[in-house]
Amino acid sequence: MAPDTMIPVHDFCLHHNIEQSFIYSLKDSGLVEFITVEETIYVPENLLPQLEKLVRLYEMDINLEGIETITYLLNRIHDLQRENLGLANRLRMYEKD
Repeated sequence: MAPDTMIPVHDFCLHHNIEQSFIYSLKDSGLVEFITVEETIYVPENLLPQLEKLVRLYEMDINLEGIETITYLLNRIHDLQRENLGLANRLRMYEKD
């Protein structure tokens, strides 16, 4: 991945006015994956929306364990909605008259 499609963690933290230690704790907990190139840690551009969502939770004074729980529950809801849609589509197939 080219560095121009990635944002240095340092720049991201400056822009959002957060500490880099929070970003590293997200990495340690497995919530976000980063890329290291020549000792510089980057955020892939496609992960920015997810990371910004986590930062907003952090700004609401939610601790890391709470963020992990919220993230798990939101992912579970998304999976259930997708499963529900698939089941509804299968049901429509049998309801056609």
